[in-house]
Amino acid sequence: MITPSIKVMDRVILERNHFQKLIDVLITRDYRVVGPTLGEGAIVYDELNSVDKLPIGWTDDQDGGTYRLKKRSDQALFGYVVGPHSWKKFLLPSALRLWQAKRHDNGFQIIPENEEIQKFAFIGVRSCDIHAVSTQDKIFMNGQHIDPHYQSRRKDAFILAVNCGKADGTCFCVSMNTGPKVTFGFDLAVTEILEDNNHYFVVEVGTELGAEILHEVTYREANGREKKLADGIIKNTARQMGRVMDTTNIKDLLYKNYEHPRWDDVAKRCLTCANCTMVCPTCFCTTVEDVTDLTGDHAERWRKLDSCFTMDFSYIHGGSIRASTKSRYRQWMTHKLAAWIDQFGMSGCVGCGRCITWCPVAIDITEEVRAIRENEMIDTSTISGKEKTNAIA
Repeated sequence: MITPSIKVMDRVILERNHFQKLIDVLITRDYRVVGPTLGEGAIVYDELNSVDKLPIGWTDDQDGGTYRLKKRSDQALFGYVVGPHSWKKFLLPSALRLWQAKRHDNGFQIIPENEEIQKFAFIGVRSCDIHAVSTQDKIFMNGQHIDPHYQSRRKDAFILAVNCGKADGTCFCVSMNTGPKVTFGFDLAVTEILEDNNHYFVVEVGTELGAEILHEVTYREANGREKKLADGIIKNTARQMGRVMDTTNIKDLLYKNYEHPRWDDVAKRCLTCANCTMVCPTCFCTTVEDVTDLTGDHAERWRKLDSCFTMDFSYIHGGSIRASTKSRYRQWMTHKLAAWIDQFGMSGCVGCGRCITWCPVAIDITEEVRAIRENEMIDTSTISGKEKTNAIA
């Protein structure tokens, strides 16, 4: 039976063999459809025109400094967690030309960039990444200064989110209250179910646009058992977290421990390779470069993603403000988990675990927080013990 109408917050069933129709509808509406696919030994985000390009039957196995693809025993479309890419690849491109200039006999002409942006449809967005996109929305679109380049890519984006059916060894979204269930920021959110010979999706409608798109695809009403099964999958995923981070008073914890010996310990291991910032879905540091041709007749200004781990990032006349590995790692982690809260009213970490997985030496942000917290607890206990002894004496 085809449900005659659906509303926001309704849940319906989309069969696996109708998923291609959903992609076709988005393409017909002039969306640039982007989603997960296999590439470079990982699950990456790229353009999609067919459901066959999804990582069907593949999953990922992740831990500190480790990422491996492996086959599943079924044909799940979204049976993985997250790879090295995040959606900032499309919303905040790594290199963007801002303008160019040409010299003439009587001066020069500035030629602004009038890039025509095709609206995006993002397929397979996880809850942690929706929180990351929301964070960058606040920074680039909802503040005093709006980034028109980000805004042009983001404003008409269609988001088909996926509730996680598994967690990996580096996931800790439960600790950050960012998953595994998608709760906002989506047009459609699906939970994939493979049961005996049945393969279908429980789809929650998030917006009127989502309902409108779904009306062009074959679906049926979800029954109570199917809804309960979908809820159970998400609850089970929440119990599978590979990592935990105690965020209690984390801002004050880090602010009070600028000179903690743990920073020296992590500096001995950190390569300052910037992998953590490149794969992080919220990091947004950029630099600006001006280039000219050999004749001097043509010049361009480019904005490029940068990292607080590079020596040049904090360079001013006379040298770099953060010359040591210790100071750079401390800057990154303290900004992510503490100063970000002061700046934007939220944490800069969404618990996706990418920084742990893709660190060549397996530095673990959850472990670094734990080490500082445990050391402080020991210090506090020692101080309390001394005070008690003095009181008795």
